[in-house]
Amino acid sequence: MDTLVGTAPTTVPAALRKLYFLRFAFAAVWAALLFATADELSAFAVTLLVVYPLFDVACAIVDIRSARANGQPLRALYVNIALSALTGIGLAAAATSGIPAVLRVWGAWAVTAGIVQLVVGAARRQLGGQWAMIASGAISTLAGASFLAAAGKAGASLDNLAGYAFLGGVFFLVSALRLGRAHKV
Repeated sequence: MDTLVGTAPTTVPAALRKLYFLRFAFAAVWAALLFATADELSAFAVTLLVVYPLFDVACAIVDIRSARANGQPLRALYVNIALSALTGIGLAAAATSGIPAVLRVWGAWAVTAGIVQLVVGAARRQLGGQWAMIASGAISTLAGASFLAAAGKAGASLDNLAGYAFLGGVFFLVSALRLGRAHKV
């Protein structure tokens, strides 16, 4: 029993580190694919748009399992699951109305998910490597507001969503690297 208690602090960072590396790789590939198809709402582009928040749901579930196994209650992750699942549905519906509608749904999600990410990062700051998650949450909130504003302008494009996803992935990479350093000490 004492062994489990003694190993819990290193288990969470190790699991998060792997998850953050996976999230970086996914974001990088996803951003490249979306950027290549961002000119129109093709079936492929819509699929990419819907898959992104659903991937976020899957990652949050993995994150919750790891946190719960180690006694870390993070209720904000449940909020993230609900927001991301609703966003996947919302994006599928918005795609039938065009790029501005997609930007509105994505923007609302970026704002709310950014706030959740900020809360989770702040709650985990003792693990190390979380300043990048806190910064990413703040930037996501601001980016979401810019997507909402861009939705009302002529020539709205999905290009910025690719950049947003890639930057978010870079923050996950930085956090993963910092988590590795914080727990080698």
